[in-house]
Amino acid sequence: MAILAGKKVIIIGDRDGIPGPAIEECAKSAGAEVVFSSTECFV
Repeated sequence: MAILAGKKVIIIGDRDGIPGPAIEECAKSAGAEVVFSSTECFV
């Protein structure tokens, strides 16, 4: 059973932390539908 099965998610990653594509892969493997994914720089 996937934790996020059937859920839509928006992902905002951090350039100096965990980038968006890495979080996106984790969310997809948990069953989520990724509707937006980005990596930003929070300085």
